[in-house]
Amino acid sequence: MDIKEEIKGKKIAVGLSGGVDSSVAALLLARAGYDAFALFMQNWHDVTGTLHGECEWEEDRKVAEMVARKIGIPFEFIDLSDTYRHRVVDYMFSEYSKGRTPNPDVLCNSEIKFDAFLKAARDLGADYVATGHYCRKDVTAGPDGKPVYRILAGADGNKDQSYFLCQLTQEQLSAALFPIGDIVKPEVRRLAREAGLPSAEKKDSQGICFVGKVDLPVFLQQKLASREGNVIEIFRDFYDNIRAEYPGYGVSAAQTEAVSGVSGDSDAPRESGFGFSETGSTAVEEFTPAELRALARAYHYRESDGKKIGTHIGAQYYTIGQRKGLNIGGHCEPIFILDTSIATNTIYVGEGHEHPGLMRRALKINADEVHWIRRDLRMAPGEVRRYLVRVRYRQPLQQAALHCLDDGMYIVFDQPQRGITPGQFAVWYAPEDLEMLGSGVISE
Repeated sequence: MDIKEEIKGKKIAVGLSGGVDSSVAALLLARAGYDAFALFMQNWHDVTGTLHGECEWEEDRKVAEMVARKIGIPFEFIDLSDTYRHRVVDYMFSEYSKGRTPNPDVLCNSEIKFDAFLKAARDLGADYVATGHYCRKDVTAGPDGKPVYRILAGADGNKDQSYFLCQLTQEQLSAALFPIGDIVKPEVRRLAREAGLPSAEKKDSQGICFVGKVDLPVFLQQKLASREGNVIEIFRDFYDNIRAEYPGYGVSAAQTEAVSGVSGDSDAPRESGFGFSETGSTAVEEFTPAELRALARAYHYRESDGKKIGTHIGAQYYTIGQRKGLNIGGHCEPIFILDTSIATNTIYVGEGHEHPGLMRRALKINADEVHWIRRDLRMAPGEVRRYLVRVRYRQPLQQAALHCLDDGMYIVFDQPQRGITPGQFAVWYAPEDLEMLGSGVISE
């Protein structure tokens, strides 16, 4: 099946944000002769905690209108602020209040861009929604002859944004287009300059989708009150006491290699732009269900496990792996957050980028939070497969084995992973062609 043939004669709404990526997506569609129009959405009004000016969205809209005029396509505007607050921002507050770290950009795509926005575009006559994501889509025939839509990593390994689309469904993918997925960022800039687009030199957006860069504690204080609590330092030798019960913690690369035969050699061949080793083991270690649960179990510290070294303004404002914002000195190396306790309002930290408390070899996704983009490839309980996995945006893809049990998905990595964070998404790809197959929320 050919997507170009599929969309011929159809109407396309381009989610034009005022940035260079969506601008070039619109440019390419217009040049190819498709019936396209620009649709700008406003999703946020409140500037509490934001680090930009009050009128950034208004400036974005003006740029988007100028881009549409330059390209020669109609321009439409829609306000989805209420929907965005209910489906994305309220979710953020809820997750942080539980001590989990959400990824609002993932929800913004599944709940807004390819749901509420898609419905609004269809009300305006659109058949498809195009965005400026760096990822690729194609379509194949399923076992029943019906189309199966695939999403693949973008051609630009440094900008691949497929991770943010990890919760999309087949229905959503069927209406999605990614015109710049086959080109790299420098080429996008070049095309924008040559076309004289007003967004050609505009900097990439940062921070929370449609909110922007924020001072997170100030932003969260809209609903989550600050409360002073203790900062407890956990020292490296502590893990010698718990490793028998929590074998997934503090496993060094050398220990992992001895078990799995996977080398941690940093000079191993790597796929350009994506960072995963081509020489990793294809063998699957055998674990009992009890062993998998032990590997993936997170240790939750007690204040008696370490030493108080300071105070903080509220455990809900911090996340595992965070370095900045603690303002605690007296260490040779930076200190990082290892864990937080909402119940006791305590933060636990460790010194050094490679502190054992930051390193874990496995994680769990609860059964009801496992999402398959390719539902035809779902795993059955008892099944084990090897995939490439990442646990945050722009992390190099990691070799891992997925073990499906009745209570959820257990992901065991060939190498220990730094900063596995509850609430974030683990995403898996087929190693052959970097097709993104599924994802899930890390449970603990």
